[in-house]
Amino acid sequence: MTTTFYKLILKLAYALVLSSGMAGLAQAHEVVPTIADVQSSDGQVTLDLRVNLEALMSGIDLDAVADTNDAENASDYDSLRALPADEVAARAPELLARWNALPLLRADGEPVALEAVALTLPEDVNPELPRIAEWSLQGTVPQDTRGLVVAWPDGSGALVLRQQGVENPYTGYLDGGAESPEILLAGGGQQSAWEAFASYIPVGFDHILPKGLDHILFVLGLFFLSTHLRPLIWQVTAFTAAHTVTLALGALGWVTVPGSIVEPLIAASIVYVAVENIFLAGLSPWRPLVIFGFGLLHGLGFASVLGEFGLPQDQFIPALIGFNIGVEIGQLTVIAVMFLCVWQALRVMRGQGDPRAAKGLYVALTVIALALCIVPMPAVAALLEAPVPVFLIPLALVFTGCFLSVQFRQVAAPYRRFVAIPASVAIAVIGAYWFVERVFL
Repeated sequence: MTTTFYKLILKLAYALVLSSGMAGLAQAHEVVPTIADVQSSDGQVTLDLRVNLEALMSGIDLDAVADTNDAENASDYDSLRALPADEVAARAPELLARWNALPLLRADGEPVALEAVALTLPEDVNPELPRIAEWSLQGTVPQDTRGLVVAWPDGSGALVLRQQGVENPYTGYLDGGAESPEILLAGGGQQSAWEAFASYIPVGFDHILPKGLDHILFVLGLFFLSTHLRPLIWQVTAFTAAHTVTLALGALGWVTVPGSIVEPLIAASIVYVAVENIFLAGLSPWRPLVIFGFGLLHGLGFASVLGEFGLPQDQFIPALIGFNIGVEIGQLTVIAVMFLCVWQALRVMRGQGDPRAAKGLYVALTVIALALCIVPMPAVAALLEAPVPVFLIPLALVFTGCFLSVQFRQVAAPYRRFVAIPASVAIAVIGAYWFVERVFL
C-alpha cells in the first residue's frame, strides 16, 4: 500500500508539472515595463518611449497580469501581435488620442497635447516575443513652464520615467493609474539616496514574487535538499554571494551575457539541484560550490531586469542595493512560506507533534486550497499577477505529500519519500521543459 500511495503522490507531482508548465509557456508573452525618457528644450517637450504597443492597444489590464496569456482577452493581444508592423503603426494615433484625452502630460497643471514625431517597430522579432516599439512624442509648453506631471493610464502596467538633459534629473517608477510628482524642467528633482534605495526594494521583491517562477523553483530546490537548517544556510549564503557579484557587474555594464545563453542555463540549474535532491539526502562537499556557480547565472538574470528598468545614475549604488535586498526578501519569503507548509509534518517526523492533528490540518488545507481554485478572486489574481490556481495547486500537492508523510510515518524517511522527492521530481521536469523551450522553441 505504501508503494501505491508513493506512486500516487508522484502522479500528483506530474500534475503540478502540467499546471506549472503553462506558466513556462507564458514567459514568451511577459509584460515588460514601458521606458519613457522626457526632456524639454525651447518650449518643446519630448517623450521618447520604448513600449509594447500591441499590449497597450489590446485592452488587457497590464496592472493585473504578468503575462498577456493570463488575461481573459489574451487573443486580442495575439491578433495584434500577428499584424505587420505598419498595420500596428497605423493604429497608434488611436492610442495617442486616448492618452491626450486624459491627459497623459500636464505642464504647470495645464494639459499638453502630444503629437507623434517618429515611430519605429522592428520587423524581425519572433512572434512569440514582445515587439518593443520606439515612439517619440512631442508637445509645446510655455517658455516659463516650471514643471511637468506624467499621469500614466490605469491598466497600462509599469512605467519607468527618466528625465534627460539636466543636472540632477528625476527618475521614477509608476504603476498604472499613478502620477509622477512634479518634474522640474530645470532639474533638481532627483531622488535622495534613501528614496532610491526604498523605491527599488519592491522592484527586486516583485521580480521574485510573483514574477520569478524560475527563481522560485531554484530556491525551492535548495529548500527540499534537507530538513536541517545548516545545509539550507550554506546553500542560500553561496547563492546570495554569487548573484550579488554578477548583479553588480551586470548592472555596471562590466559583464554582459546574452539572455539566450543565461536563460537556458538558469533552467539547467533548476534541473541540477532538483535531480541531486533525488539522489542525495544531505549537503555534499561540492554542492555549495555548484550553487555559487549557478548564483552567478541568476545574478546575470537579475541584472537583465535592471536593464529593463534602468537605475538612476546619481543614486546608482543605493538603488542597486535596494533591488538586491528586495530579491533577498523575496527569496526568504519563498522559503518561509514553504517551511510553514511542511512544519507540522517535520514536527511529527521528529516525534514532537500530534499525528492525528497534523493529518486533520493537512486534509483541511488541501481541501481549502483546491476549493479556492474554483472561487473567482480577481483581486488576488491581480496581486499575484497570475491565475490563482498556479500557486494553489502546487500548495495542495505539498499538503497532500505532508499528509502521506504523517500517515506513513513508520516507513524510512517519510518526509523525504512523500514530500521532498516528489517535489524535486516536479521541479526537475519543469526546469527541463523550460530548458528545451528556451533553447529550441
